[in-house]
Amino acid sequence: MISQEINIESKEEKELLAELEKRTDPEALRMKRFLAMPDLSRKEGSPIHELVKRILDIPDLKDFDVIKDPEIVPVKESFDLFNFPADHPARSHSDTYYVNDDQILRTHTTIMWYYYLGFEAVKERIKKGEPLGLLSYGKVYRKDEIDRNHMNVFHQIDGLYLCKREEKEIGPPELKDILVKIAQAIFGPSINYRFNKDTFPYTDPSLEMEIEIAGRWVEVLGSGVAHSSVLDNLGVDSKIYNGWAFGFGLERLAILSMNLPDIRLLWSDDERITRQLKLGNLYKEVSKYPPITRDISFVVKNDFIPNDYFELIRDIGGNLVEEVSLLDKYENAEKFGEGKISYTYRIIYRSNERTLATEEIEPIQERIIEETKKQFQADVR
Repeated sequence: MISQEINIESKEEKELLAELEKRTDPEALRMKRFLAMPDLSRKEGSPIHELVKRILDIPDLKDFDVIKDPEIVPVKESFDLFNFPADHPARSHSDTYYVNDDQILRTHTTIMWYYYLGFEAVKERIKKGEPLGLLSYGKVYRKDEIDRNHMNVFHQIDGLYLCKREEKEIGPPELKDILVKIAQAIFGPSINYRFNKDTFPYTDPSLEMEIEIAGRWVEVLGSGVAHSSVLDNLGVDSKIYNGWAFGFGLERLAILSMNLPDIRLLWSDDERITRQLKLGNLYKEVSKYPPITRDISFVVKNDFIPNDYFELIRDIGGNLVEEVSLLDKYENAEKFGEGKISYTYRIIYRSNERTLATEEIEPIQERIIEETKKQFQADVR
């Protein structure tokens, strides 16, 4: 294989970014903010970047092409071509950021299959029966809960290898082999691991890898044999070609490697924190700054979507919000009216870098209350 770096330029993405720039609605403002955030997988000194380097340096992957594809991608190509069922949660507006009805912020880097296999030079290589190896990494975007382990902007890496069936039939042994090499490149040759069967829309059969960290087993990597129907969807004859694929989030690996207590630390600019962010270096708490806790109770219509509410809290509280938890959910038509539900959430504010003052948090909490009333037509109690 001949390795090359491929940067996919999307005219449609540029046009959508220009349209997005003109919008001032809350969803557009947060999407613009997320797209402007740095790509830690390409930021020197970031442990996310170091993870990528270690994976790219694995001998089996050294000759793979590396593709940088768009971050605004078409819905059909993201889901339909990859066998996501019509009712899959990832298609929901409560899970995915829709730029418009047909375009989304990418939810996975597996979309690279579509761009790479549609590349003219790659099509020529397929016609010649050459093997293909591909890697892609970068930011992905999903609406999610707020806690120490989740952010709605995070990083993934995907790999794909295809070869002619007459040269090699790909199966579970090949999947296990590449996952072991990745795990050892990150955690060292003595890491304990095991495999479980898994299910992904675009691979069959599929495997997940768990590693043992401090006496507990944690899922870290996923892989599978490229699904024949997906290859056919993407213009590759599955009767001739087969292959393996892997994909996983990078934050989880970094957190496990350094025993980080909070995902927000990966984005910190505090030197006391950043100098500790080295893979394999066990993180020592800079100082456990005290939290400030506030509860909010409100009554809304029963079509209320919690993930949308978390987005509002993130918009206003930013990285000062450590966690949002549901304390109570109560439905009483006699008390609240038909089709209404009462929610109580607890918001925990805490900085990883300094002690927060009540005077700093009160305006944030007040704004959350006002926007809860405005955006969700909520009756705040």
